[in-house]
Amino acid sequence: MSAVRRLVVEADGGSRGNPGPAGYGAVVIDAATGETLAEAAEYIGVATNNVAEYRGLIAGLTAAKALFPDAGTALEVHVRMDSKLVVEQMSGRWKIKHPDMKPLAARAAAILPPSSVTYEWIPRARNKHADRLANEAMDAGRDGRQWEASASTAELDAPARTPLPDRGPPGDAAAGAAKARAALAAARGGPDAGTLFEVDAGAAASGAGAGAGATASEAGAGATASEEPGPTDVTATPQVGWAAAPDLGAPATFVLLRHGETLLTPEKRFSGSGGTDPELSAVGRDQAARAAAHFAALGTVQEIVSSPLRRCRETAAAVADRLGLEVRIEDGLRETDFGAWEGLTFGEVRERYGDDLTTWLADPETAPTGGGESFAEVAERVAAARDRLTARYAGRTVLAVTHVTPIKTLVRLALEAPARAMFRMELSAASISTVAYYGDGNASVRLLNDTSHLR
Repeated sequence: MSAVRRLVVEADGGSRGNPGPAGYGAVVIDAATGETLAEAAEYIGVATNNVAEYRGLIAGLTAAKALFPDAGTALEVHVRMDSKLVVEQMSGRWKIKHPDMKPLAARAAAILPPSSVTYEWIPRARNKHADRLANEAMDAGRDGRQWEASASTAELDAPARTPLPDRGPPGDAAAGAAKARAALAAARGGPDAGTLFEVDAGAAASGAGAGAGATASEAGAGATASEEPGPTDVTATPQVGWAAAPDLGAPATFVLLRHGETLLTPEKRFSGSGGTDPELSAVGRDQAARAAAHFAALGTVQEIVSSPLRRCRETAAAVADRLGLEVRIEDGLRETDFGAWEGLTFGEVRERYGDDLTTWLADPETAPTGGGESFAEVAERVAAARDRLTARYAGRTVLAVTHVTPIKTLVRLALEAPARAMFRMELSAASISTVAYYGDGNASVRLLNDTSHLR
């Protein structure tokens, strides 16, 4: 019997514009030593981030197979990527609905026997080698040339690698969550909680109008249909006791504070990033002051980041002044651009743009009238901001002052819930929600829409 060869593939892709000039990078690593065995990168013209990420995966698997073409099932490949979408889809937990993704996923799946490939999500900070390769490829395309391995310096920026343990590659985040659900189900003697809840599509659509809230973005979901997870079967024996879990260290904890009221809030008008950028009202300033007093009493916030919009900057400044901290602006936390609907009530939009509104409520990839921003686009940039912040603030507690859509999106993604679950969340002005992010990719929703500090 041939000795088993164990490799790691790290892959990434990017697009400067999404869609825009795009490229991918992939590196093949010896799992036992951490040595780089092969690199691949290519400028692929105009494409989306997801297409580029899949192309990087295909290149990495192809390079791995080329190193040991006759190994067959004696070749084991562990793929590590910072794209949750690709990892979950290739692992079979999320459905693939986008027509551009299906053939790419099929190509990737056909390169090696499915039993020989495992997948793991990693933070972007741990995927620097592949990320650098992708950026080198895009830089080369910008200059009218193709990437050349001999000129690459990507490996110089790669983080130190820890060889995989002999007992096999580590599980991915979703697998860890599945074990936790199985343990809870066994403890209470009930069936496995593979499905958190079901959402009736009709009820979601009807609830969208009633729950539009101050910005009306509470009506929307936050991810593409292709990101929707399928059912998960949990058959593994749960580990005994929480104490047996590995020490993952302190999580990056996001305390999500929605901004205080503006004059548009009580009138329930669409107020996104494409409108007038209103300031806080007198009520909103009082809410910000109460939030500041609350966080000062807790003494847990170590960093503050904010959406660039005025209402969030003003709310964040009130807290920062009280805590003696600086505010860092994160553009990815801005609210949705609602296009021609900015400043209108839900009823006014229904009257003027009824068909567009109906389509928008049913499809997260549909943008508002007039070239606004779809919830799928919002989800992509919010997820990218999440990855940047969790890498930057690992082990720290960060106050993120933002809006309805980004907060609901972060909560939905943490729960791995379908896009339509957003219709079932309530989020008040100046409310607090909390999500913790662990080193293995798992997330824990700890609080949602707490307004006790305002009373």
